[in-house]
Amino acid sequence: MSEALLSALTEALADLVTAVETADDEVLDPDTAVKWLESTGYVLGGLPAADRRALDRLFRDAALRRPPGPRRDELLKVSEGLGLTADDHAVNCERVASAVESFVTLVRGADPATPVPTCPGWTLADLVKHHGTTHRWTEHLVRTRATERVWSTDVPLDLPEDPAAYPEWLAASAEASLRALRAAEPDAPTWSHGADPHVRFFPRRLLFEAVVHRADAERALGREPGPIDPGTAADGIEEFLENLPYFSWVAEPVARLGRDGARLRLAATDSGAAWTLTLGGGGFTWQRRADGEATATVEGTAADLLLLVYGRYAADDPRFTHAGDRTVLDAWRAATAL
Repeated sequence: MSEALLSALTEALADLVTAVETADDEVLDPDTAVKWLESTGYVLGGLPAADRRALDRLFRDAALRRPPGPRRDELLKVSEGLGLTADDHAVNCERVASAVESFVTLVRGADPATPVPTCPGWTLADLVKHHGTTHRWTEHLVRTRATERVWSTDVPLDLPEDPAAYPEWLAASAEASLRALRAAEPDAPTWSHGADPHVRFFPRRLLFEAVVHRADAERALGREPGPIDPGTAADGIEEFLENLPYFSWVAEPVARLGRDGARLRLAATDSGAAWTLTLGGGGFTWQRRADGEATATVEGTAADLLLLVYGRYAADDPRFTHAGDRTVLDAWRAATAL
C-alpha cells in the first residue's frame, strides 16, 4: 500500500469517526453511534501494539494537516476515543492486580478443602496454589529474561505449610510478578508458553488466569460467576484461540479432528463480536468475523462464551443457543479441553 493511499484512508476514517461522534441526536441515534464507534474501536484494538502506535501517529498527522480550530481539535481526539493511545501493558498489569485482589478476597477464610467442581480432583487449596505458582513462574521468567523453557516446578515457591495461608501467599506472589512486569520493557524478548515470546504476553495471560479461576472459585463456593466485562471476555476468547496451537496437548487432538472445512462460529449476543473457526490443515484458523455460512454456531454473551471455551460451562447450558451441526462444537470442545 502506498504512503499516499494509507494517509488518505486514515484521514477518511478520522473524518468519519469525528462525524459520528459529533452528529446531533436528530441526525444519528446516539445508541447507533456508540455501537458503530465501539465496533470500530474493537477491530482496531485487535491490531498489534506497534500497528496501533503507527495508526495513532497517522491520525495525529491527518489532524495536524487541518488549520487550527474546532475541527482539528476534534480530529486530535480520534485516537484516544478509539483506544489507540492506551498502554496495553500497563492497563493489563492494573487489571491483573484488581483481578487477583478480587480472587484473594473471595477465597480468604474459605475452607481450603472445598472441592472445585470445574477442576475435577482439585480443592480450593489446589486452585490457589496453582494460581500463585503461575505468578511465581512468571516473575522468574520476566526477571531473568528466560530465553528457553523453565518449568514451574524448578521455580522456588516458598509455599506456606498451612493451606489457610495460601491466599496471602498468592497476593504476595502476584505483587512480585507485577513488580517485575511493570519494571520490564513490554517488547523485550522472553520465552513464553504461548504465541508471543515477549514480556507483554504475560500480563494478558495472567489476567485470564485470574478471570477464569475466579469463576472456578465462585462455583466451588456455590455462587454464580460474577460479571466479566464484555470487552475483557472478548479479548480472553482471542487470547485462548491465539495460544491453543502452542499447547501440544490440545494442538494434537485438534489436528486429529478432521472435518476439514467445517466452520464453527462463536457469536456474542451482547457486543455483536463474533469469531469463526475453520477446521482443517492439521489444525484450525480463526477470524474475527461473522460473515459467510457456518457449519455450527453457538450464541451467548461474551463472558459466557469465554467460560464455554474454557470448559466451565456445558454446551447444552441454557445460556447458549445453537444452530447447525452440533457435533462440530462437541468435537471441538472435547479436543480443546484444558
